[in-house]
Amino acid sequence: MSLSSDLRASKEILTNLTMREVRGKYKRSFLGQTWSLLNPIASLAIYTVVFGFVLQATPPPGDPSGIDVFTLWLACALLPWTFFASTMTGGMNALIGNANLVQKVYFPRYTLVAASMLSSLVTFGFEFLVLLGIAVILGSQIWIWLPLMVVFIALLALFGLGLGLMLSIANVYFRDTAQFVGIAMQVWFYATPIVYPVTLIADKEALWRSNGRDFPLTWFYSLNPMERFVTVFRDLLYDNRLPYWGDMLYCLGAAAVAMGLGILVFSKYQARIAEEL
Repeated sequence: MSLSSDLRASKEILTNLTMREVRGKYKRSFLGQTWSLLNPIASLAIYTVVFGFVLQATPPPGDPSGIDVFTLWLACALLPWTFFASTMTGGMNALIGNANLVQKVYFPRYTLVAASMLSSLVTFGFEFLVLLGIAVILGSQIWIWLPLMVVFIALLALFGLGLGLMLSIANVYFRDTAQFVGIAMQVWFYATPIVYPVTLIADKEALWRSNGRDFPLTWFYSLNPMERFVTVFRDLLYDNRLPYWGDMLYCLGAAAVAMGLGILVFSKYQARIAEEL
């Protein structure tokens, strides 16, 4: 069976697993789901102080919105990144974290990874609504671009899900996967223009060329799919403009390739998951 048919045939299981993930994330904590808002607020505060005030990594005002608020500019990229990272790493750990369930009951294994993604999507939904409210208060006309925002949130979810499917299999067969991914995610975070403007990369390439080093740094940097997703989210949320077609098509292609490879790898190796666990 295909992924879509598996998920349609097990909608009840998927719903129950998703709700279990949502409820269990902050189970027995005093503040409960409030942590889903406090954690990103804390991260925003730290990065704002370090990069906005100390390092002065100040981006230009939104064009054409005219908004000039570093914290909002940062949030427009940090929250999508956090959602992506949660989707990917949550999917990676979905099979191992539910080893007892996998070994005792048969059901489509896809649902565990998909439920992890949907749980992250629910959390991101609350964060995104708060972000929308703040953006509107500060003068953003985001409601014009909301339909397109929904499309790219879905593409980002599929991109993270596809990687999560592949990593969940790798994590079953090779238990050091999570450690390598943890390091890779730190590198990937700073290789994406989240806490600094992407113009710094172009400035660095120009400096290199002036010193006789002809390396296509900007082109190489733009191969990063998350750089394109972050740019699209900032174009819509912060600048209030239509993103470049190249960026939008790149995001679509990245999501399609990730999902295609994820389904292929998962389908090929899922038969022995229970044995390996």
